Amino acid sequence: MAGRWMSEEVLLTALAVLLALLVVRRVVAGRPSPASLPCLPSLPILGSLLSLREDLPQHLLLTSLGERYGELYALYLGPHYTVVVNNFKHAREVLLQKGKEFAGRPKMVTTELLSREGKDIAFADYSPLWKCHRRLVQSSFSMFGEGTSKLQTIVCEEATSLCSELLRVAGQPLDPATVLMRAVTNVVCALVFGSTYQPHDPELKVVMDYNTGIVQTVAKGGLVDIFPWLRIFPNKDLTRLKECIKLRDQLLNRKLEEHKAAQASYSSEETRDLLDALLKGQQSSGEESSFTDDHVLMIAADAFGAGVETTTTTLLWVLAFLLHNPEVQDKIHQELDEQIGRDRTPSLADRGRLPYLESTLSEVLRIRPVSPVFIPHVALQDTSIGGHRIHKGTRVLVNMWHIHHDPQQWEQPEKFMPERFLDSEGQRFSPPYFLPFGAGPRVCMGEALAKLELFLFSSWLLQRFTFSLPPGVPLPDLQGRFGVVLQPLSYTLAVRPRFSWADLGV
Repeated sequence: MAGRWMSEEVLLTALAVLLALLVVRRVVAGRPSPASLPCLPSLPILGSLLSLREDLPQHLLLTSLGERYGELYALYLGPHYTVVVNNFKHAREVLLQKGKEFAGRPKMVTTELLSREGKDIAFADYSPLWKCHRRLVQSSFSMFGEGTSKLQTIVCEEATSLCSELLRVAGQPLDPATVLMRAVTNVVCALVFGSTYQPHDPELKVVMDYNTGIVQTVAKGGLVDIFPWLRIFPNKDLTRLKECIKLRDQLLNRKLEEHKAAQASYSSEETRDLLDALLKGQQSSGEESSFTDDHVLMIAADAFGAGVETTTTTLLWVLAFLLHNPEVQDKIHQELDEQIGRDRTPSLADRGRLPYLESTLSEVLRIRPVSPVFIPHVALQDTSIGGHRIHKGTRVLVNMWHIHHDPQQWEQPEKFMPERFLDSEGQRFSPPYFLPFGAGPRVCMGEALAKLELFLFSSWLLQRFTFSLPPGVPLPDLQGRFGVVLQPLSYTLAVRPRFSWADLGV
C-alpha cells in the first residue's frame, strides 16, 4: 500500500537527514535500470517514492502502474532497485522456471526482528543451510502426521467447539472474526505445542493478542524497511512490534523448555506435536550446531504467523462472499445434503464429493488472495525476466492480485463465480495461473494444512448453519484492508441452525 511506503512527515525528516549526509558522501539511488525495462522516475536517495503517493493499497497501486508502464516494470524503493511482475508468464519464470535464481529474501528491519535475523523459513535467505532446514521441517510435518488422521482429528475437534459456540449465539448479530480466529489459533496451538484452550483462557488471549499485534505493526514497517537507519528515531509501531515479539518468544521459550523436560518421560516413538518433531529432527540431523533452539523457535513462530491470520482471513472472506451471493450458499447446502446428509459430519475423504464447495474456496482465494503481493524475492545471480537483464541483488515483487484478476486469463475477473473452477463434468480443476500459495522453492509450506482447515471448517459450518444478514445490517465491504494480509473490514452476520443437533449422528 502506498501509505506503507510513504509517510509525508517521516519522509520529510528522512529527506532532511539524508541530504545532510550528501555533504560528506555521495548517495545515489537512481542508477540506470537494465536496458529496455520501463522504470518509474527516481531521485537520489528517495528513489521512486514520490511516484508512489497515490492513495491506493499496494496491490492496486502496482496494478495501476502496470497500466502505464507495462506488465513488467521497475521502480526504486529508496536505494533498492525493484522489479514488479504483473502477469502469469513472468511470475511463472520467477517462481518456477528460475525459482532458485530468484529464491533470495531481502534483509529488512521488521523481518529480521521477527525471525531472529533469518532463523526461520519464510524470511531466511536461500542457502544450503536454509534448504537443509526446510527439508527438516517437511520431515517434521510428516513425522507429526500431515496427510494423516492426526491433523484431521485436531481440526474436527475444534470445528465441533466452534459449531457449539455458534449454536449458543444463533439468532443474535455476530462479528465472526473473534470466534473464527480463536478456533484457528487453537488448531495451530495444538499443532505446534500440543495445547488447546477454552474460550476464556488467558494464555489463549495472549497468543491471539500478540499474533494480531505482529500482523498489524509489521504492515506499517515499510519506511524503516527501506531506510533501516530510521529505527534510531522514536517509532511507536516498531516499539509495539518488539513488545509483541517479546510476548511471543516468552511463550514459545516456555513451551520449548517444557518439551525438553518431558522428553525423558514418554516413548521416543511418540511425537505429540511440531515442537517434538523439530527437536527430534534437531537431534538426528547431525548438524545440531547449525540447527539451534533459535531455529526451532522461529520455525514454530512461522507456523503462527502464517497459519493463524491467513486461514482466519480466508474464512472471513468465505462468509462475506456468501452473504453477497446467497445462491452460492444454497448450492453448497444442496451439495452437502446430497453427498453427506445429516447422519455424519464431513471428512477429508469427502473432498472429491464436494466439488462445488472446493470451487467456492478456490474462487475466494482467487478473488481476494490472502497475500496480494508476495514477500519480496531477491535475485541471487545475474539473470533475466522476459528477456530483460536482471542484476544480482534485484528485488522482485510478484503482484498476485493482478495475476488473479487478469482479464486475459479470467473471464469477468471481478465477478464471484465458483463455476470457473469446475470442468465440463462438474469436477473441480485448477488452472496453472491460480497460485494462491505461490510456487517453486518458496512455495508456502503450510499450503496442505491451510487447505485442510479451510475445507473442514467450511464444510462443517455450512452443513450445520445458514449465514445471513441481521435486519438493517449492511452487506460486508468487499474492498478489504491491506496489511500483511488482505483482510475484510469487520462485519456482522446472523447464524441459523439448519436442523436439530439431534439429527446429526455424532
